[in-house]
Amino acid sequence: MIRVLLADDQRLVRAGFRMILSPEPDLEVVGEASDGLEAVDLAQNLQPDVVLMDIRMPRLNGIDATARIRRMAAPPQVLVLTTFNLDQYVYEALKAGASGFLLKDAPEQQLMAAIRTVVEGVALFAPEVTRQLVDTLAQPRATAGTPAELATLTPRELEVLRLVARGLSNHDLAAELHLTEATVKTHVARVLAKLGLSSRTQAVVAAYESGLITPRLR
Repeated sequence: MIRVLLADDQRLVRAGFRMILSPEPDLEVVGEASDGLEAVDLAQNLQPDVVLMDIRMPRLNGIDATARIRRMAAPPQVLVLTTFNLDQYVYEALKAGASGFLLKDAPEQQLMAAIRTVVEGVALFAPEVTRQLVDTLAQPRATAGTPAELATLTPRELEVLRLVARGLSNHDLAAELHLTEATVKTHVARVLAKLGLSSRTQAVVAAYESGLITPRLR
């Protein structure tokens, strides 16, 4: 059973999500938050597997709420629900540790598939959001050599970071590097620990911001 927390300041939106998710035998809505602070409190107390997070909420916005939730000892995955005109917030939410992004008007089946995807630790991005993200990451960034954190990574860990930033899953990483998935998970965990990060999506940001990799533009 995947435990889901709904965080949105509009009651009707939360009711709509609950109506969509409740009939699914493997999805359980365990709580609803009407603002960011309540989302953080409920995430701590209810220990959901996934938080559906709106960005614009009172008291504490979804970006800051995501950052607080992802700093918890055993944090849930956070799936940010956005609208096209809020794409300027996507990059900041990614840095905060969001596991993925989906448009609010996405089809019901896409929403349910997204929840099942991110709970496995796999990053997920709606195509519209991905284009905005690539545009943001493609902007020139001032760098002063290799960041000290990256210098602590072994050559193998740098290779793992590059592949994670390209969007490869643990299964794909194992095949690419001719390693077991257990070994890959260990490498990924060490990379995150050395960089002080809480999610693979934050590792993606770190790889782009450091210049370790650059977006592949058409």
